[in-house]
Amino acid sequence: MSSGTHPLPAAAQRTARSDGEDTRARLLQAALQLFSEKGFAQTSVRAIAQAASTNVAAIAYHFGDKAQLYTATFYEPFGSGSDLIPVFANPALDLPGALHHYFAGFLEPLKHDDLVTQSLRLHVRELLDPTHVWPELIERECRAPHMALIQVLCRHMGVPVVDDDMHRLAFSLAGLVMQLWTQRDPLMAIAPQLASAEAVDPWVERLTGYALSMVQGEIARRQATQRPERRTLRTSHKKESNA
Repeated sequence: MSSGTHPLPAAAQRTARSDGEDTRARLLQAALQLFSEKGFAQTSVRAIAQAASTNVAAIAYHFGDKAQLYTATFYEPFGSGSDLIPVFANPALDLPGALHHYFAGFLEPLKHDDLVTQSLRLHVRELLDPTHVWPELIERECRAPHMALIQVLCRHMGVPVVDDDMHRLAFSLAGLVMQLWTQRDPLMAIAPQLASAEAVDPWVERLTGYALSMVQGEIARRQATQRPERRTLRTSHKKESNA
């Protein structure tokens, strides 16, 4: 896939009402590309400014410093996973609707292929060589959406207390998203028609269906483990009444 410079998707851009807003967008775009290719430590503000056709002072004006610009490259192009919580965790939604919104939100960035490649590379670099961003990423991109998804599942499955199996289920559903994010190259090699921007919406529909099947499987498993306990209780009560 190309690693060249590409415009941010319309949903991620600020309205270019002035030259200043356009400069900010160019800085963010250049920073995402350079940080994803070279990492935080090896990317200079001078190189970013040069790639954005502006000066170093513009970075200070729009972002404050290099560290804040780096943080912005994680959140501004596609937003934060935490931003999706009010959407998929809306109590008015039934479970199919909640899961559909969950997958639609997390897969929407895949409609912007080259930008996704840069963003994924940036996240992998952060995983291998953590910076000041890492603790916040764990909270905003991982823990908060995970716990929100668990609450949705518990509400619709009638599970009163979060247990290890609910964590397993939520991690498994999130894994369906991560598979598409991280397996872009194998997907392109094996079934490229499933890696296009047009394929994202059908993926959302299929993953919603797969997820509902996983939920039903967990419900059935829980019911099956409860039946022996009920039989044991009934047998125990019967013995006591016969004694």
